[in-house]
Amino acid sequence: MSTALRFIYRRRMTTTTTTWHPDPADRAEPPRAVVLVGNPRPGSRTRAVAEAVARGVLGRWDVDPTHHVIELADHGADVLEPDASAVADDLARVAGATLLVVATPVYKGSYTGLLKAFLDRFGHRPLDGVVAVPVVVSAAPAHAAAGDDHLRPLLVELGATVPERSFAVTEAALAGDGGTAGAPLDTVADALVAAWLDDLGPDRLPAVPAALLAPVAAVAS
Repeated sequence: MSTALRFIYRRRMTTTTTTWHPDPADRAEPPRAVVLVGNPRPGSRTRAVAEAVARGVLGRWDVDPTHHVIELADHGADVLEPDASAVADDLARVAGATLLVVATPVYKGSYTGLLKAFLDRFGHRPLDGVVAVPVVVSAAPAHAAAGDDHLRPLLVELGATVPERSFAVTEAALAGDGGTAGAPLDTVADALVAAWLDDLGPDRLPAVPAALLAPVAAVAS
């Protein structure tokens, strides 16, 4: 979060009620798989990794891999505006998801302020019934624990069902330090996610939600 956005956040959070409560009807609406990207830069490696996690989890569940991507960078400071309709629409998409992949780069040892500002808009346990997968991209292996130490507890507090272990990856691994140098980012990310899912095992990955097994009339992409 930039200094200007951080200042606006402090000021508005002390003067404005920003809590958003989901309409129960939203839970029946597509998209059912949502990727929420908390990187303040659009089109980042964080997004590529998050989409690989969505593909990997949906593939293990053997369901439609279609997913909707929300780039919080597209909203910027509007995440703090109570009347921003585009933000309200994305809050509804997140609360109405069946699978939610929440991804962030590691900033100051934790998730980004932009992601926190967005999630702070929710009221009590809006993610009940949602399987949420925390994803972190860090510059150093020492920061890989940010997913389990910070992001995972936040998602649990919001009511989500979360795998026993977050997906964490370093920028060096994405660059191919494991022998994949020169490979496309999506290929590297898919391989890393597959290894994480293998290590996690089916017993520690939440079961496929029944809603994902039902036919989908229309899913946003």
